Amino acid sequence: MAAIGGPLRSKLRSSVSSFLHHDIMRIPILKHFISFYSSYPTPTSPLAFNHTTKTLYNICHCQHQLHTCFRPRHYHDGRPRGSLWRGKKMIGKEALFVILGLKRVKDDEEKLDKFVKTHVSRLLKMDMVAVLNELERQEEVDLAVKMFWVIQKQDWYQPDVYLYKDLIISLSKSKKMDEAMKLWESMKKENLFPDSQTYTEVIRGFLRFGSPGDAMNIYEDMKQSPDPPDELPFRILLKGLLPHPLLRNKVKQDFEEIFPDQSIYDPPEEIFGLR
Repeated sequence: MAAIGGPLRSKLRSSVSSFLHHDIMRIPILKHFISFYSSYPTPTSPLAFNHTTKTLYNICHCQHQLHTCFRPRHYHDGRPRGSLWRGKKMIGKEALFVILGLKRVKDDEEKLDKFVKTHVSRLLKMDMVAVLNELERQEEVDLAVKMFWVIQKQDWYQPDVYLYKDLIISLSKSKKMDEAMKLWESMKKENLFPDSQTYTEVIRGFLRFGSPGDAMNIYEDMKQSPDPPDELPFRILLKGLLPHPLLRNKVKQDFEEIFPDQSIYDPPEEIFGLR
C-alpha cells in the first residue's frame, strides 16, 4: 500500500500544480510577471513555475511573492493629511477656510471687513479660538488682533488675561505700540493685570520705538501692580535709559530699594555725555 500511495501522492501533487499554473497563466499581468522572472537569474527561491519538479510549494511561494509585489503601496504626496493641529486642539475645515480667506484679503480693508461679517462671525466658539491661535502662530498679528475684537463681541466671551498677553507681546515685538496700547487699555477696563513678562516686552517695545517717556509710564503702572516685581523689566529700563541719565537714576534708586542684594553695572560717565 505504501508503494502504491507514493506514486499517487506524486501524481496528485503534479496535477494540482499543473492546475494552479494553468489558472495563473490565464491572467495576463501574472503571466507577464512569471515570464519576466523566469528569465531573471535568481539562484535561490525562483519566482517562476518550476517545470522540472512542478512542486506545489514553488507555486504557492510564487503566489505569495506575487501578492507581496502587487500589494498597493501608499506614498506621501506632500499634501496635508487630515486637519491641522496646534497642541491638542484640532483646526476644522471651517476654521482653516477662514484662516486662508483672511490671509487672502488682508491687504484690502473693504474685502476684509466683508469677509469677517460673512464668514468669521458665524464660526463656533472653538473655531474662533483656534483661528486666533493659528494666526498668532503664523505671526499674522494684525489679523489676530482683528479676530480678537470679533471674539470680544461674542455672548460667550469672558475676559482672559492670556489672550491679551499673547497679542500685546506680539504687537510690542513688531513695534506696533499704538495697537498694543489699545489692547492694554481694554485689558485694564476688564480689571485684568499684566504679568512681569508683559510689562517687560511693552517697556522694551517702547524703548525700541524711541519713546522712553511711554516706557516710564508703563514702569509707573508696573509699580502699582499687585504682583511682586521682577528684576528683568528694571534691567531692561536701566539699559535702555542710558541716553537719559535723569530717568535712569530714578529707576536705579527704585531698583536698589526693592533688590538691595543685587548689583547694577554703571558704565563710564562718557556714555551719559557728562564729560
